Amino acid sequence: MINYFSSDFKLGILGGGQLGRMLLAETQKLDIHTSILDNNKNAPCAKICNTFVVGDLLDFDAVYNFGKTVNLLTIEIENVNLDALDKLEEEGLSIYPKPKNLRIIQSKAKQKNFYIDNQIPTAAFSHYAYLEELKHSYENDIISFPFVWKAARFGYDGTGVKIVRNNKDLENLPNVECITEKLIPFKNELAVIVARNKAGETKTYPVVEMEFHPEENQVEYVICPARIDFKVAEKARELALKVVSKLDFIGLLAVEMFQTEDDKILVNEVAPRPHNSGHYSIEASYTNQFEQHLRSILNLPLGNTNSKVAGIMVNLVGEEGFSGDVVYQNIEEILKIDGVTPHIYGKKETRPFRKMGHVTIINADIDKAREIAQKVKETIRVISK
Repeated sequence: MINYFSSDFKLGILGGGQLGRMLLAETQKLDIHTSILDNNKNAPCAKICNTFVVGDLLDFDAVYNFGKTVNLLTIEIENVNLDALDKLEEEGLSIYPKPKNLRIIQSKAKQKNFYIDNQIPTAAFSHYAYLEELKHSYENDIISFPFVWKAARFGYDGTGVKIVRNNKDLENLPNVECITEKLIPFKNELAVIVARNKAGETKTYPVVEMEFHPEENQVEYVICPARIDFKVAEKARELALKVVSKLDFIGLLAVEMFQTEDDKILVNEVAPRPHNSGHYSIEASYTNQFEQHLRSILNLPLGNTNSKVAGIMVNLVGEEGFSGDVVYQNIEEILKIDGVTPHIYGKKETRPFRKMGHVTIINADIDKAREIAQKVKETIRVISK
């Protein structure tokens, strides 16, 4: 077996944002030499990894040359140069998640077709190469308002997703490849994180419930466990396992889903890495999602995914009307509350709706935790000097 710990082994991560930063907490715990590639010299990981390389994640040479310096490569963002990963894999480098999985996941259109081909329930959709094609469909009554518009590539944290309710919304869409989905009336947005290693060992985290900001389509609260019926939770878990199995996925996969009014479960989309919906696990789980990601890509035994206690995560995003050097106003007030742990991502500059950190609230009583989460949300402000 490879000796990863206190050795010459080098783990490479494409992306140096907050997910990389939280992964570094685990590589440091296990003394695994970690190299990071990111295009921002001031990225959250820049000063705390073993080796930091500045380079464009979408540039073939930057990714390929970085890959030649490490023994195993993983990602914290899926928008990376796949041709470079294919060549590195051909040359024998272990890359998890696999480039073939990332090819499907990078494109929302390919993702949706994958679900259809594998009998995985998902919202009905249409695929358009450009905006005029979409407008033509509307004018010919092929699609109707309201519908969900999604950029086929490079969407994140609500960017690249819009609900189109009228002609004005339609006119304001960018001219890019996209998909449209029927607007599904749903009770809950759910997520299940699944870990799988090369040996085929697979574990799921408890189903979580996500509450979104109404305008920005960003998650405001992640609630674990989801306040849903056991049978619905089991259905969601089984569907997430099916997605992982059909992808033949190795690593950590977050599967986002809708629970419809009649308790059907539909897959919305997946993320092939640690995910916002699993941040609660740092404080609330026996094995947090970042440690589990390492265990899965290094083919180590997977850890216990059960929760020790109920957990709720609150995203800290830049407040509207503030840009510049960040100030976390009233952070001392939330630190006075039992079971509250802030995580600050190391981004020095705030701007409206930029993800700057999160706060975890743990409590034996999920309703009490939700009450405290609301108080935290209303107390702390991410503003500028």
